[in-house]
Amino acid sequence: MKILWLTNIPLPEASTLMNSKSLPFGGWLVNTSKYLANSENIELSITFPCNSFREFNVLNGEKIIYYPFPQKKKESEVKRFLEEIVDRSRPEIVHIFGTEYIHTLEMVNICNERKIKVLISIQGLVSIYAQHYMANLPRKVQNKFTFRDLIKRDNLVQQQLKFQHRGIFEILALKKVKHVLGRTTWDKACTLQINPHITYHYCNETLRESFYNAKWDIEHIEEHSIFISQGTYPIKGLHHMLEAMSIIIKKFPKAKLYVGGIDNSNDQGLKAKLKKNSYGKYINHLIKKFNLQDKVFFTGSLYEKEMLNRYLRANVFVCPSSIENSPNSLGEAMILGVPCVASFVGGVSDLLIDKQEGFLYQSDAPYMLAHYVCEIFTDNNLALKFSISAREHALRTHDRESNLEKITQIYNNIVELSS
Repeated sequence: MKILWLTNIPLPEASTLMNSKSLPFGGWLVNTSKYLANSENIELSITFPCNSFREFNVLNGEKIIYYPFPQKKKESEVKRFLEEIVDRSRPEIVHIFGTEYIHTLEMVNICNERKIKVLISIQGLVSIYAQHYMANLPRKVQNKFTFRDLIKRDNLVQQQLKFQHRGIFEILALKKVKHVLGRTTWDKACTLQINPHITYHYCNETLRESFYNAKWDIEHIEEHSIFISQGTYPIKGLHHMLEAMSIIIKKFPKAKLYVGGIDNSNDQGLKAKLKKNSYGKYINHLIKKFNLQDKVFFTGSLYEKEMLNRYLRANVFVCPSSIENSPNSLGEAMILGVPCVASFVGGVSDLLIDKQEGFLYQSDAPYMLAHYVCEIFTDNNLALKFSISAREHALRTHDRESNLEKITQIYNNIVELSS
């Protein structure tokens, strides 16, 4: 069976073939692609947008053929590249990861014209995310412009509008396909509301390899440390986490917060000040307001092993987002056994059972986030109970063999429907 994946980023093997550095994103695709490529009955090709080429290209991996194509804004140009890729790969199924880009809609149109089966994997849904983008930020922060925002025409309101615009492509694409792949009650509800005639297939995601081979140990943590995996834009809820920190440090003065990703609040030097966006400026304001200068640490971008070590050092992992489908960061924390506190949004409750495997809290109630973090800090037995229960659940959710079986069966079912 010939399968063509359309992804938004290159996988590490493709990056190596292009002599470029691998991206620290999309790790869940790596294991799944590897397992599929090793299957006797599947021939896998992967295409993705890439600015390193002016025309589409062919890269021969060990078992996967890659087709990078230039990232263009014009629909006609995107269509030309994708048509040539489809002609070369001759897939029975095109599996699209991500819904909101013009190349997704163009690929759907091409496949419909040629009667090729399409399966869209629901990652997030930007048409829905747009509604939650501001995450209870004060109105004056939403409307603010920094120098960088003015130059790029990209303040928070404009960022939200971009989500809404991309959501138009997403809705059009979903209305034109017959098959979607999801993994939560939330993504099933949302996709069926967009297209009631869609066939919904359920399959969980496989995580990055090293997370299956490590385990959190309370004897080797940094006591009273908190880790959140990212915080560069409002949806990820860093502003709520900082408000919670102002409460946490009253009870645990030595508590520290580690934030994955770049520090967009940094204002050291002229260059940093010029590059700062409105959200980063607000984060900087909150850090100073709550006197957290020596409590908050940005880790920079972390690759797999670095991210793994950061999780293992944490006393608690927090997912404070205003919306998520099934965040892989939470899955990674759970499979390691890191005690977790997460906002009760989107599909999160399908991953973690409240008060049995961790704590869920109302996303706009940072005082409850603070309460639950303090509960775990106070009670090591509770932390260990959550660690064991969450790990057991995550090992089932992210079972590699089971997920490979499911996705292979889904491909077979879709092909059989067309025969």
